[in-house]
Amino acid sequence: MDYFAAKNRHDIDGMLIPFSPDATVRDEGETHQGAVAIRDWMEATTRKYRVTVEVADATVDGHAWRVAGIVSGNFPGSPATLHYNFTLADQGITRLEIGA
Repeated sequence: MDYFAAKNRHDIDGMLIPFSPDATVRDEGETHQGAVAIRDWMEATTRKYRVTVEVADATVDGHAWRVAGIVSGNFPGSPATLHYNFTLADQGITRLEIGA
């Protein structure tokens, strides 16, 4: 859960640590691939929404983690429950999909 601790500190470098260099993130209907694109997405969404996430539940199925988080920030409907679907491999997070 280091990703969420860094996210709550708005620490972009800390959020990036667990991602593999060629990881993919899908959020708000857009896909971001690779470290540069993921950093750009993290910087933009952190600046825009300033969210914090309280982990409410987590389940694991092999290399897949599904985390339900109560997300609070600068957006309509805050707080809201979002699901973070992580795919992991030896080198870290290879895919993250965020949605309701």
